[in-house]
Amino acid sequence: MPDSIKLDHHNRLTAERVFRHPTSHNIQWHDVESLLAQLGETRETSHGSLEVTIGEQTSFLGGPRHRELTEQHVVDLRKILRGAGLTPEEIEGNGALHT
Repeated sequence: MPDSIKLDHHNRLTAERVFRHPTSHNIQWHDVESLLAQLGETRETSHGSLEVTIGEQTSFLGGPRHRELTEQHVVDLRKILRGAGLTPEEIEGNGALHT
């Protein structure tokens, strides 16, 4: 993965909502898919989970039953992003993530 990735405005807002405390309850699944696709590679598994590869890390995120993510999905997504070296502090006003 490059040293710096410039997130578009929409994906930067999604990343900010993922890391927001208290946990945001209005994060849309399609927004998360867009964010993860910009950061790495994604594919849907035969079981409905999303396989996410960011850099050398591959993780699985269970698909939600509804359009919005549950609190557990948000917790899992935070782990995936942190495991890839992304933290809330790296999400700058200009949308650049430095890893």
